[in-house]
Amino acid sequence: MNVARLAAVDATRAARLLSEARDATLAGRRAKITPRPVIEQSWGRMLRSGVDPDHDFRSGLLPFDEVRRRREESPLRHVLPVLREGLLSVADVAQHIMVVADADGRVLWREGAPPVLRKADGLGFELGADWREDVVGTNGVGTPAVVRRPVQVFAAEHFVRSHASWTCTGAPITDPRDGRLIGVVDVSGPLETMHPATLAWVDSVAKLAEARLRELHRDSLERLRSVAAPVLARLEGRALVVDRDGWTAAVTGMPYVRRIALPKSLAPGRRWLPSLGSCAVEPLAGGWLLRAAEEPLGTATRIVLDLARPGRGTLTVSASAGSWSRELSPRHAELLYLLAAHRSGRGAAALAEDLFGDPSRTVTVRAEMSRIRRYFGELLQHRPYRFREDTEIEVLLPDDPRDLLPSSTAPAIARRRTAAPGDGPAAR
Repeated sequence: MNVARLAAVDATRAARLLSEARDATLAGRRAKITPRPVIEQSWGRMLRSGVDPDHDFRSGLLPFDEVRRRREESPLRHVLPVLREGLLSVADVAQHIMVVADADGRVLWREGAPPVLRKADGLGFELGADWREDVVGTNGVGTPAVVRRPVQVFAAEHFVRSHASWTCTGAPITDPRDGRLIGVVDVSGPLETMHPATLAWVDSVAKLAEARLRELHRDSLERLRSVAAPVLARLEGRALVVDRDGWTAAVTGMPYVRRIALPKSLAPGRRWLPSLGSCAVEPLAGGWLLRAAEEPLGTATRIVLDLARPGRGTLTVSASAGSWSRELSPRHAELLYLLAAHRSGRGAAALAEDLFGDPSRTVTVRAEMSRIRRYFGELLQHRPYRFREDTEIEVLLPDDPRDLLPSSTAPAIARRRTAAPGDGPAAR
């Protein structure tokens, strides 16, 4: 059933059919109408995680001082004008509200028609509220954050029964520099305000916001480059200046690299980085000066690929000179998991088959692997692609295999979700 189309014509009938499907699913019966895959998979995650469909759970609201702090630190503040211009005028007329949440699912901004804002208050859809999927069930903020794509949730597609009078459409906003999720923009309103075009509309505005972030990043690199030029002119040996996220502004004495992997927290001093080895780290306005030591690269001794939390993959590397950790984009999490599962290595055609079901898509695979190898240096080898043989690798997986990389549509990942718990890479 095309829920969006039916709801546009007869919202009440569509809501009733969805309610029947939801009740049947929760009772373990086969529903007459099969929910959309994105909704059915979300319901499955909720049942496995123990979310109560009949209990409207509301975690404590963040105090406004904490909301304000998160606003000031969030990159989303830079794109609020884009979101407002693209969404608010239409949302107000259509009796919707615009909600912007951070990567933790916390509502940081909420604007729109006052009557709808009051109705949202009744659902706990307030500033500082926690709308993660595993807290309040399937919804237009938490579910797009998990699956990393736009999702429209209509009526009883919401897992929690008290939300069934609501319709919401959310799209993730990712940092174009590294693919990291930074938040979700959502347009919500009463059941009768649902429109099938809302999904494309919200997704388009989210993409405009990401384009604005890309422009801002280019501008910041230009400013850093002007600061770096006189500093590098006085140095000998290999050195480069990068911004706080590892994007290169300028280099001297070495080939240009677009980006290097930095740990989550970097401090001045002697540090080990995967693509440079031992180097001296010095703060610079808006970034870091990295001076590579003229000595052999350090070697990693242990790698932990953490995929236990749906939608949040991280890689932690331990070496003799220290350790560092980095959040992964969904695509890089897929590729690193597949390489961990095949320690002997995987060629480009095999990875293309794993990811797309099409071994001819080697150009895409090689491009992604080139990016990963630039970030992680000698941790990864090629011909075939593989982790270093002398490195211990541990993969942390979800308790239930069905929750593995929920945003992934890769055939190989889908097969792993149905595998027995002992199959696949070492896990804890």
